[in-house]
Amino acid sequence: MIHFDRFVLPNGLRILVHPDNATPMAVVNVMYDVGARDEDPAQTGFAHLFEHLMFGGSVNIAEYDEPLQMAGGENNAYTTNDVTNYYIQLPAENLETAFWLESDRMLSLAFSEKSLEVQRKVVIEEFKEHYINKPYGDVWHKMRELAYTVHPYRWMTIGKELAHVEQAKLEDVKRFFFKHYCPSNAILVVAGNVQTDQVLKLAEKWFGDIPSGEKYNRNLPQEPVQQSERKLEVKANVPLDALYKCWHIYPRLDKRYYATDLITEVLGGGASSRLYQRLVKEKRMFSQIECHHTGSTDAGLLVIEGKLVKGTDMKAAEAEIESVLKQMQDEPILDNELQKVKNKTESMIAFEDMSVMNRAGSLAYYELLGDASLMNTELDRYQEVTIQDIQEECRRIFRPENCNTLYYYSNN
Repeated sequence: MIHFDRFVLPNGLRILVHPDNATPMAVVNVMYDVGARDEDPAQTGFAHLFEHLMFGGSVNIAEYDEPLQMAGGENNAYTTNDVTNYYIQLPAENLETAFWLESDRMLSLAFSEKSLEVQRKVVIEEFKEHYINKPYGDVWHKMRELAYTVHPYRWMTIGKELAHVEQAKLEDVKRFFFKHYCPSNAILVVAGNVQTDQVLKLAEKWFGDIPSGEKYNRNLPQEPVQQSERKLEVKANVPLDALYKCWHIYPRLDKRYYATDLITEVLGGGASSRLYQRLVKEKRMFSQIECHHTGSTDAGLLVIEGKLVKGTDMKAAEAEIESVLKQMQDEPILDNELQKVKNKTESMIAFEDMSVMNRAGSLAYYELLGDASLMNTELDRYQEVTIQDIQEECRRIFRPENCNTLYYYSNN
């Protein structure tokens, strides 16, 4: 059981405190309810650009990293299609340093043409290195555009086009910041060797005077139900042919999400999974094969992807995947197979919760979903999944008209 206290400041900032005196450290996690899905289709990549700009210094603190390092701390951040998250870990006695740093960049981030240009170059290089020049780097640009027609999940967090970041203007960047990076759109989680009263006083001192900002009301276009199968072929200078298939699934809070999550484990959870056993070990068609889902807040995708052994026919490999999926639709999985993936899920959750930093991040995300206590109850939802649920969801998900396929051929 993860214990926590919850408060909301008058400016709308939500605060969760999770004391744990088993560690000498403290974690300060600030999650902003903004991700790539909140971007203008003509100006994508801004949430990720801000992940970098937020380290460019604020009006009162020119260098973000230096005072944190002097306090013995470290930090990092990440951006997804749904959220942007910043976190600091430092000795608990220096906790106030983290409040000082995070509140100052929320209140008064320093904007300048110079800092924009510096971070723009960093992001452009990241785009080129990982998504243009890297083998298979464009796969998820193509797959998202194939699977989504109107929902903003159709572009990646790095951005839809390099030009959107290249042409970003300082005024555009400022507008994005003031719309999303404010107390009413943020969640502060403080965990570790801290006291609840101490955290509340520090939060009121450092964040209490920051204007709340205008509450952002998300109104995204909903993806229509896919009515027919979509396929795309690509040829590129990559070492091996690869096959990518994905199907639309459910939003993060939908009850069917949990059965879907377990389906990915049955199909692709390690060397004993069905896809690995059939396609890698027995048929020797794939050198590797994975099954996972995107885990997004809005309706995501269940994905099967793998690289073919040289000389394997693409369509024959696809037929073997479909044979495995048909068996999941036609025959109930075994009791011990379901219990195995439930046990694995339970151990994964328990292992993840061992880290104070992970606990802080998870509490922030569950709060963003609407209920931080889900952190303590979500395992029950997995335990409620039945063999019949698994079979029914396989029948719903693995319909041909719900499928998107990318055949990625090697020029070699």
